Amino acid sequence: MQTGKSTAVGLVLGFALDRAFGDPRRWHPVAGFGSAASALEIRTYADRRSAGVVHEVVAVGAVVGLGFAVRRAGMVGTALATWTVLGGRSLARTGREMADRLESGDVTAARALLPALCGRDPEVLDADGLARAALESIAENTADATVAPLLWGAIAGVPGLLGYRAINTLDAMIGYRDDRYRRFGWAAARTDDLANLIPARVTGLLTAALAPVVGGRPAAVLRAWRRDAAKHPSPNAGVVEAAMAGALGIRLGGRTHYRYGIELRPTLGDGPAPTVPDLRRAVRMSEAVQAAAVLVAAGCAVVWPRRAAVARIRQERLRP
Repeated sequence: MQTGKSTAVGLVLGFALDRAFGDPRRWHPVAGFGSAASALEIRTYADRRSAGVVHEVVAVGAVVGLGFAVRRAGMVGTALATWTVLGGRSLARTGREMADRLESGDVTAARALLPALCGRDPEVLDADGLARAALESIAENTADATVAPLLWGAIAGVPGLLGYRAINTLDAMIGYRDDRYRRFGWAAARTDDLANLIPARVTGLLTAALAPVVGGRPAAVLRAWRRDAAKHPSPNAGVVEAAMAGALGIRLGGRTHYRYGIELRPTLGDGPAPTVPDLRRAVRMSEAVQAAAVLVAAGCAVVWPRRAAVARIRQERLRP
């Protein structure tokens, strides 16, 4: 029970550190992991799914092992690990900066900022396209950068926090459908899908509950989710993007330019295409969901060990 409370406090403290300081400007551990994964790829790469599985197991396994070592530091270790893996403040800050640049008419500066949010090709996007790309990225990354790591931290402590961030980072690095990574990146993409199944749906529920924060209606969120989410090629991005579209009363999806090519994404939500004011509303929605998520995660961290203990007691009583 004490371990659950310690984890809960560590998650809240780590969230507070992220809100206060954001990502470290230099020597970020996630960037270090990315460099190590790139170096590992030189040795593990082959145009086969099996090679991608080996790459995923080695890279993620090493980080999870580090998590078990850090866990010995107790609440302090949990707080520092949480701060390390969260990216909520940086996500919101970048979204506001994008809105500022678009409002000032500086499309060139907005294009330069887009890679900090997503992997789309900014050179082919106009102001409206940049606003839509940024908004969809904020919707998806609210789950990836905050909700998912907090929930994994609540369930599995520091190993869950660090392991999830490693999984999500590898997906961002190699989980593509281009010629190089279509097979090698398959394991990274599928593992990330599995790791986000529950967090994406928790994000959707929180978005529905908090829709009035941005003038939306919970019923509209649930309707867009139920009707449109399954159209999306991702089992998780479709949920969070449809939920955000429903909350804001806008339409997402359509022709989407990536560096590796063009995809025609399905339409999510009702209403007009997003504009810059909608981008600002999406940032407010994201911050509200993040704040609610840390409370949910802290509650889960306290309840989870108790449920596990009750289950063990029941099993012992059932033994002959």
